[in-house]
Amino acid sequence: MDTSPVSAILGAQAGTTQVGLATDVLRMNADSAAAIVQVLDTANQTARALANVGAGIGTKLDIST
Repeated sequence: MDTSPVSAILGAQAGTTQVGLATDVLRMNADSAAAIVQVLDTANQTARALANVGAGIGTKLDIST
């Protein structure tokens, strides 16, 4: 009996699984990139808000206790 069709079907199923996993990984990477952009944007907004703080503010803060 020729097993070529069976091998072809199993190979196709493995390929489909690999493509599905690759799609999931790419989606997670895109979500991570979007989260990083959001963090950087928030940090930029915070930096702009602190740009108007007077000189010396926060320099004598004791956080040792």
